[in-house]
Formats: sequence, structure tokens, C-alpha cells
Amino acid sequence: MNHPSSTLIPLGFPTHSPAAQAILHGRELPPDHPREWFEFIDPADPEHIFSIDLTWLESHWRCHFGSPTCPGIDSTHPDVGCCVHGAFLADEEDHDQLSEAVRRLPAKYWQFRHFAFATPKQGVPEEPWLEWDELDDDEGNPEPALKTRVIEGACIFANRSDWPTGAGCALHQWALAEGEDLRIVKPEVCWQVPLRHHEEWEERSDGSEILRTTISEYDRRHWGEGGEDFDWYCSADPRCHDNTIPVWQSQEAELRLLMGDPAFDVLAAHLAQRAEHFPQRQQHPATAAASSAHPQPQHQK
Repeated sequence: MNHPSSTLIPLGFPTHSPAAQAILHGRELPPDHPREWFEFIDPADPEHIFSIDLTWLESHWRCHFGSPTCPGIDSTHPDVGCCVHGAFLADEEDHDQLSEAVRRLPAKYWQFRHFAFATPKQGVPEEPWLEWDELDDDEGNPEPALKTRVIEGACIFANRSDWPTGAGCALHQWALAEGEDLRIVKPEVCWQVPLRHHEEWEERSDGSEILRTTISEYDRRHWGEGGEDFDWYCSADPRCHDNTIPVWQSQEAELRLLMGDPAFDVLAAHLAQRAEHFPQRQQHPATAAASSAHPQPQHQK
């Protein structure tokens, strides 16, 4: 029996890329699908507008890092999840918060702590848990940028399965065990993904400017050209859409920090009304696939 040509399948990536192969083998669903958006003015700032990807926030995704469901983005390092490349620091505040977290992080949670406190070498930042790399600026030109150091194929904070606390982020394990705030002790990109937070000033047709904040799904493409080279990615895998509550509830703390309380309250009220009046609304394809395979009980408030 002849298989249909892969060119007829909306892969969204080159046919022979790892991303396309993951879709063809059923580990992920294609990334291009209809999405519903909700746009509103920030009640705390009339010159700030939010564009919210409802399809993602109503999905039932959850992180499976450290479990058999997460094979990692690099099949040669299956127990480090998406922590293969290290995390770029967003700004000076992100840098300062991580430095303070490193100072306080107990040794029992951190497998590669000895590398962090090694004697600095020439060309290495004063904090040996960081290293220099490059990121493109707004014009697409590469510029120096700090990120967490890569040790033995992954971020210096990525514990392996043979460590007493198990595979996972040392900062995350510490925070969960001892009540630290994940949004402070982890680099910004780490506690946000797979929420994508993007801000950009726009000029309106009357010449005025407004700040637009977009919150959506951080899919493969948002990692740049390297995203298609991941052997697997979680946000489009139905096996990761098994939460009993939607993302807007499971990641409320993160969304409140990204949006502010007044804006989140507007969003939450809108989503609650949608759930009440439109129970058959369109779902994220991965959530729909997961629901079809394993129907979830209705969440009780």
C-alpha cells in the first residue's frame, strides 16, 4: 500500500526536519491551526492593549519535565527536557535575581554546583554559572548576551536522573521543596515558557502610539530557526495536554505577573463566561486529541 505524499500533510516545517518527522510519526500535531484571540485595553493604562491567544490559554497543557512523557528536545539528552542550550537572561533584574538565587541555592538540590564555584578563567564572566553568547537585536544584528552556562550538554542548573532529587531544574526543585517563588529564582524565560510574552510599540493611523502585549503559545518557531531541529516539543503533543484545568488557571501566577492584576481579572472574567456559555467552543488540537483519547472529568470549583 502506498502512503500519501508528505507534501499533502500541513507539516509547517521542511519534510525531513526533526519537527516534520515528529508530526509524521504522531508525536506532535501540526502547529498551524485556527486560533481565537481576545483583545482589550489594559484597565490600568489606556495606552496599553493586550492581544491574548485564547486557544492556548484554554488548552489543558502541563509540563512533564522529569517524567517518561518528556523525552527532551534532544534525544541524546532525554532527561534534561528543554534545558539543552542554557537560558538567556532578559535584563539586569533577571541577572541580579539569578545571582541572588545562586547564592542561596542549597547544595543538595544542585548537581553541578562545583562548576559554578570554580575559579573564573580568562574570558569567562565573574559568575562561572554564566557564559557569553549572542542574540539578535531588534534589527537582526547579533550582539553579546549572557546566558546560563552549558555543562555536559545542558544548562548548569539541569540535574540528571542520577542525582538524589532526580532529573529537573535545580532552581525549580528548590523552589517547590522550600516555598521559593519560581518567578524570582528562575530566569525569566524559564518560568514563562511555553507562555510567549511579546511587547511592541505600534503607531496608529492617527499618529498616536500604543504598547501592544501579546501572550500566546511559545511553539517551535519562537525558538528561532533551531526550533525545527528539536527532536520533540511539548506544546503540540497531546500527551502533555492532560491537565484537569486550563492553562489560564494552572499558570495564573505567571499571567498575573506578566499582565498585572487588573488586566488578568478582565481576562479571567471573559474566560469564565466563555466556559459557561460556550462549552462546545473550539479547542487547541492537542487538547482535543487528548480529550478524545482520555476524556477528562469536569473540574469542580
